[in-house]
Amino acid sequence: MRSDKIKKGVERIPHRALLHATGVTSAAMKNPFVGVATSFTDLIPGHIGMRDLERYIEKGVHSGGGQAFFFGVPGICDGIAMGHQGMHYSLPSRELIADMIESVALAHSLDGLVLLTNCDKITPGMLMAAGRLNIPSIVVTAGPMMTGNYRLKRRSFVRDAYETIGKVRNREVGRKEQECLEMESCPGPGSCQGLYTANTMACVTETLGMSLTGCGTGLAVSAKKRRIAFDSGIRIVEMIEENLCPRDIMTPNAFENAIRVDMALGGSTNTALHIPAIAHDAGCDLPLELFDTLSRKTPHLTNLEPAGDHFMEDVEYAGGVPAVLHRLAGKLKPARTVNGRNIVQIAKAAVVEGEDVIRPVKKAYHPEGGIAVLKGNLAPDGAVVKQTAVSDKMKQFTGKARVFDSEEAAMSALLKKKIRGGEVVVIRYEGPKGGPGMREMLAPTATVIGLGLAEKVALITDGRFSGGTRGPCIGHVSPEAMEGGPIAVVQDGDPITIDIPHRKLTLDLAPEEIAQRMASWKPPAPKIKTGWLARYAKNVTSASSGAVMKEG
Repeated sequence: MRSDKIKKGVERIPHRALLHATGVTSAAMKNPFVGVATSFTDLIPGHIGMRDLERYIEKGVHSGGGQAFFFGVPGICDGIAMGHQGMHYSLPSRELIADMIESVALAHSLDGLVLLTNCDKITPGMLMAAGRLNIPSIVVTAGPMMTGNYRLKRRSFVRDAYETIGKVRNREVGRKEQECLEMESCPGPGSCQGLYTANTMACVTETLGMSLTGCGTGLAVSAKKRRIAFDSGIRIVEMIEENLCPRDIMTPNAFENAIRVDMALGGSTNTALHIPAIAHDAGCDLPLELFDTLSRKTPHLTNLEPAGDHFMEDVEYAGGVPAVLHRLAGKLKPARTVNGRNIVQIAKAAVVEGEDVIRPVKKAYHPEGGIAVLKGNLAPDGAVVKQTAVSDKMKQFTGKARVFDSEEAAMSALLKKKIRGGEVVVIRYEGPKGGPGMREMLAPTATVIGLGLAEKVALITDGRFSGGTRGPCIGHVSPEAMEGGPIAVVQDGDPITIDIPHRKLTLDLAPEEIAQRMASWKPPAPKIKTGWLARYAKNVTSASSGAVMKEG
């Protein structure tokens, strides 16, 4: 066992003494040492229920014959961090989480890991660590939140909280209703109810084979989730005995399957950052273009919020991720899972309970998958859009640029109703380097919806949009402005054309004009010059490569 490095031999007397001080018995010293990386925090609704799951994981580990050791990793709630300096830290926290798990696991020679996670950057950070360490690991995602209820209508975080901002400004929602929606849109523990980043990544994790079957959509506070936590504790000990490691599971086939399921679900555009980053740490090359290739060949089978009217609880009751796999069984590639079963076997054995929630391929909501990768002179290295959340009317759009060098400036203009139909809002210097941290901008997109501009205005940014975004919102424009990408020289009034069917994003100016502007462009001073974010900005790579950190 890997843990023999710290517990066997005369020279390890001091190590054993310290381990005994933690309560480890002489008999338990012979057992596999299992680290449980928990992201419990009182700050994130998706994580407040983890104390309960920790108990069941620990019971499972001990029932399986292992010795569990808990250690904490930080978590950031993107919803709370949104719209202010806090969002600078969200994407960078992914790297910190991976580094912390690496540090603890290797410093203590752990035999295996249970990774207890749920929300946006925490899940990919943990998967990155698993791929990097390549010791037996299993992921437990804590589960989606139930919908709220107000006036006998199901309520959710994005539509009934964020999109209410614009409705309040338009005086469509009064103070009393606003207060009720604030109270009812998030009724308790769990990740936000739609197919936003957290739930998308939970489904991706199950499809990758890194969590037990049913974990991705198993609801927070459910007995099912407790059972999955317990079974995961037992299974990790078996995986240690089998030496079944993440790189045995997270193979090129597994990543392709995960992207396919992501496309079929119509998941968050943030997966175009996270899946390549996980693949990078797992030793797999995964170009951004693969998302578009698979999206063109994968029908969109679900219609969840923010684009549609179903919720994660509906997907759970319709059969969960296995049911989606069942619909795609003919397109999946063989890949191992932590279950010990092949993903194709799981797909064939699954049953679909909700024909409208998870549609047959022949009755798909859209013929193509959720994400489209656009390229052109405005995004030479690519940009991403959740095409299944864009109306047919806005899939081809030409408008005049309204340029802002920060999210705050754009938001101010929106709230003052200075944005008009026919305009393309360009928000730049919000990329991985320029932000720094590539802030997620749900407030501007939700405000556009709330103001009734969803089919009149487009948004483009070198930053990123929330998984809760809908409408013609194009993010991850690469190269970003801070790196001298063409988005840096766009001026107010410039014509911009968006053509999602043909995958084009174009600044409609003569090449000579663009070249002249580029020649005179100089990068602005960094927004943040000290601390962790300053170091991050110097070492982070482009969004088109997953915004991973440079090595060496």
